[in-house]
Amino acid sequence: MPGPTGNGAVTRSTLRQQIADALRDEVLAGRLQPGQEFTVKEIAEQYGVSATPVREALVDLAAQGLLEADQHRGFRVHEYSYDDYRGIIEARSLVTDGMFKALDDGLKGYSEPGDPRTAAALAGVRRRGEEAQRAATAGDLTVLIGYDLRFWRELGALFGNPYLTDFLHRLRVQSWVCAVQHLRLLTDLRGELWSGHTELVDALSRRDTRAARSIVSAYNTHSLTLIGRLAS
Repeated sequence: MPGPTGNGAVTRSTLRQQIADALRDEVLAGRLQPGQEFTVKEIAEQYGVSATPVREALVDLAAQGLLEADQHRGFRVHEYSYDDYRGIIEARSLVTDGMFKALDDGLKGYSEPGDPRTAAALAGVRRRGEEAQRAATAGDLTVLIGYDLRFWRELGALFGNPYLTDFLHRLRVQSWVCAVQHLRLLTDLRGELWSGHTELVDALSRRDTRAARSIVSAYNTHSLTLIGRLAS
């Protein structure tokens, strides 16, 4: 049985992740604005916890590019430019293209004929895609972001490389953080948001990577055009 030190470490680690997740959601929801500053003490008081897990959570978010650390003033929400957004989209594209290439090269364990595990996993990804599409159509940005992040994480997991999946997830969080500061300026997002999730799942279910690349390319063009228009 772990001793008190072990239990404390586990509790602190869990709390650290919970705080990091909560603050990330605050940024994605637009409640923490780009450039907004705060200290470890302020966040600790807000959540009613000690400073140590808060400091660790903020350092984690800074390492992910969502916050900037200032030795004397605490932390502030990172402000992404349109050029940053374009760079993130390019990086995202390289990752997804690598996934599709692995499928072209005969990736084992993915969409094997008659494999019920892969079929069940794809069905789960498709359900996330359907929820994301409904949210996009309704213009519900907060719900869309939640389902979109789950959609891409679960889709990435099908390719069997957890490092790739985590990297893609980080890029998608960063791209949403950048996009949100512009999208929140619109009062009605209906018809503005990409909703091709199930199309992509269907293409990959058929191992049709040409169609998958075309869908992702159209998605990236749509996103860059929309954010470019809002940023200007």
